[in-house]
Parts: sequence; structure tokens; C-alpha cells
Amino acid sequence: MPAWAWLVPALSFALLLGAMIAGVGTLLAVLCGVGLVGAVIAAVHHAEVVAHRVGEPFGTLVLAVAVTVIEASLILSMMFAGGDDMAALPRDTIYAAVMIICNGVVGICILVGGLAHREQSFRVEGAGAGLAALIVMSALTLVLPVFTTSTPGGTYSGPQLAFVAVTSAALWAIFVFIQTVRHRDYFIPARNAANPEVHAEPPTGGEAWTSFGLLLVSLVAVVGLAKVLSPTIEHAIAMAGAPKAVVGIAIALLVLLPETWAALRAARANRLQTSMNLAVGSAVASIGLTIPVVVLAANAFTFPLVLGLEPKDLVMLAITFLVSAVTLGTGRTHMMQGAVHLVLFAAFVFLAFVP
Repeated sequence: MPAWAWLVPALSFALLLGAMIAGVGTLLAVLCGVGLVGAVIAAVHHAEVVAHRVGEPFGTLVLAVAVTVIEASLILSMMFAGGDDMAALPRDTIYAAVMIICNGVVGICILVGGLAHREQSFRVEGAGAGLAALIVMSALTLVLPVFTTSTPGGTYSGPQLAFVAVTSAALWAIFVFIQTVRHRDYFIPARNAANPEVHAEPPTGGEAWTSFGLLLVSLVAVVGLAKVLSPTIEHAIAMAGAPKAVVGIAIALLVLLPETWAALRAARANRLQTSMNLAVGSAVASIGLTIPVVVLAANAFTFPLVLGLEPKDLVMLAITFLVSAVTLGTGRTHMMQGAVHLVLFAAFVFLAFVP
């Protein structure tokens, strides 16, 4: 293991502890930003080591679940700190995660892969199953609250929240079962003799467990530093006069950095299947794990919870799923499809600042 692979997570975690103890000044904020980038790179490296040991799709599942669990913890910590002002934060963060993954991550991976390899392929059976689950979960979580009549203002009643939490968790669990047991072959990339990583000697069990531990440290550092820097981000957003929903976008962008970088590296290496596993799996996990946790916390601590999207966001979500169904429907991609998704991502970001 190279020295930087354990030194960077250790230094990033030390910066996190220092910021929590001493507070964040200008210099420490800059150092924390550098540490955040370093922790992202280290997280991707260790996730790839674990993935090479356990094989697909377990490797991508490790990163997706770890990031989503910590994302849920970050949302809860900000809800505890912000109270009623953070009622819409879970909605904004989950919506941002779906849009970032389905348009930003998928778009940049397809575009970069298309530029480097002209055409790329993946198993449509796995991607299609994940997209179907994501559409249903997004509709139940973000769309239907706008139209239900039990409670006003894009909210759910207690029984409705319980139903959405249970069904979201069930769909995620079934997707993981399909991905790892029943139809694992749908998520395994075709062997490419030209790819040296396929034939590289896998790491030993000890190396894999060490990387797994350092992966957790790196992910904690990523989310912890993101939380430490969040007041600075919120202040900058307020100074810019941007809507509060931009806070959720900033959180999602920071938390999804490791997965985005890993997916981009895989696409450049002509392993688009791995990129799709990361993207679709992360989006499904973002709802399937986060919503049950947030609903339990909202019921336990009587937090207000607003889940229904605004009309323009409903339209953007519908267009995203329509385009994603076309993109993921053939199993082959080229750069034009990536460009379309990136235009949608640019529109999402632009309309968040200029609603």
C-alpha cells in the first residue's frame, strides 16, 4: 500500500478533529477544503482495492452503502441543529442526489467514455431494474406528497410516512438481493482482455480489510469536513442571494464526490458497467436508506418534514427519468447521450439559483 493511501485519511481526520475543537478560521477552512479533496481521492482508491478483492457488484455496493449511510447521518445532524428551518432539507438533498447522479454522474461518464472509446456497453437488465425502482421510490417520496389531501403543503401524514419508509426500504433490499444474489450476472462487466485491471493480482485479505477500514475513515472525514465547512457554504449561498434549496445541492455534491470520481475513472478505463452500477445503485440507496432513517427520526423527535417538490422540480424530475429510460434502454452509449444528460444537469443547477 502506498504511503499516501493511509497518510491522507489520517491527516484529513486530524483536520476534522482540529476544526471541531478549535473552530474554523480562514486558514483552517482552506486546509479543510484541501483535506476534503484528499479524503475523496483516498476513499476512491480504497474502494477500488476492496472492489478488486470482492469483485463486482459487491465492490460498488460497499461504496454506495457507506456514502449513503453517512449522508443520512449528515442530514439528521443538520436537522437537529436547524429545527423547523430544516424541514425541507431531506427533500432538497435527496432530489439533488437523484439529479446529480442521473444527469451529472451518468452524463459525464458517458461523455468521457464516448470521447475515449466511441461506444461503450453495459447490461441493460441491471440498469433497467434499478431505474424502475428509482422511479417508483422517487414518485412515492417526492411527487405524491404534492397531491395527497390528508395533510397540506407537500407533507405526508404519519401512516403515509410509514408506508413510504417501508416500501422504499423494501425496494432497496430487493434490488440489493437481485444485484448480489439472484441475478448478479446482470451487474458484472464483460471481461476485457485489454484491461490490465481485470487480470491484476487481487489484494490479500489483510490488505482488503485495511483498505476497508481506511475507506470508512476517509468517508467519515469527507462528510465530517463537509459538515464543518457547511456554515461557510451556507453563508456564501446567503451572500449570493441563492435559495435555501442550494444548501441541499451543496451537501449532495460534497457527499457524492467519492462515487463520482470512482465512476468517472471506471468510464475512462472502458468499464462503463462499473460506472452504471455505482450511479444507479447510489441513487436507489439514497432514497431506500435515507428516507426510513429520516422518517424514524421525524416521528421520534417530532420534526416537521416537507417532501413534496415544487412544480419546476417535478417537471425536471419527469424529464430526467424520461431521458434516462431512453439512455439506459439499449445497453450502448455514445457521447451525444452524455451531452444531453449534462445539459439537463446544467439546467437543474441554473434553475436552483434562478428559480
